[in-house]
Amino acid sequence: MRIGSIRSNGTSQAAVSVGGGWKTIAGLNVRYRTNLPCTVDGLIRSGRADELRHLLHQTPEKGETVIHDEAVFLAPYLNPPKIWGIGLNFPKHADDLQARLPTDEPASFMKPATAIIGPGDRIMLPPQSQRVTGEAEIGVIIGKECKNVGIEDVQDVIFGYTTIIDMTAEDILRKNPRFLTRAKSFDTFFSFGPWIVTADEIADVGELTITTWINGKEHISNQVKNMTFPPFELVSFHSRVMTLKPGDIISCGTPGAVPLRPGDLIGCTVDGIGKLENPVANSKKATAIQN
Repeated sequence: MRIGSIRSNGTSQAAVSVGGGWKTIAGLNVRYRTNLPCTVDGLIRSGRADELRHLLHQTPEKGETVIHDEAVFLAPYLNPPKIWGIGLNFPKHADDLQARLPTDEPASFMKPATAIIGPGDRIMLPPQSQRVTGEAEIGVIIGKECKNVGIEDVQDVIFGYTTIIDMTAEDILRKNPRFLTRAKSFDTFFSFGPWIVTADEIADVGELTITTWINGKEHISNQVKNMTFPPFELVSFHSRVMTLKPGDIISCGTPGAVPLRPGDLIGCTVDGIGKLENPVANSKKATAIQN
């Protein structure tokens, strides 16, 4: 399934892809007298995605549908319990930063929920930085509370996957690696969506290709299988650090970063998942973001 948040009748509603269009879960509840959660994070936390999947398989494709081209997608949700980011998970990106490639353990960091934006929202370049980079990544969405998960059991705790554009104030980071949290945490420095593809739809995540785009041109791409620490290993590793909660996001690292300037359009594509794009603006001139 593909599940996202769309703007419908002036409000944000969870919707599921059906037959080339999108149906709101609220609409499905009315039509079929069900009581499924009507937000994406509510659906993840409830553990009821299988009920929705069963409903879609058992019912005809009829009723009100938002056509794909007419749907206005928002960030799938705005308050994940945690956002983990993974630095330097592709050798080429370590070369970009002239940094030593982590080989024994992932170089992880955390980001605040206040950094979240959705598809089409502006990335605002902060005045404190003269070099902000954007990075296309694949994101893992945790579906079950878990602790100390073995790699062989990780598949059971993943809800799905999404496309992410992560940002870094690279010049701040270069001053001192201890500034990583600040360099990663400005408002608008984490875009994800337009939707989440549930894990059952991805046969082999290692075969997916992540591509960073800038102004419609491919900047760099690489396959997930070339990560130093692949997604299943990242989930297992971080579950041994702290309890993972439904809705937690692990952004798995980029094949390469691209410098951003006002007027740019940065994009992320992941095969089998989708495409995410965001325009770039100077924060002094940008208008407020509306979700």
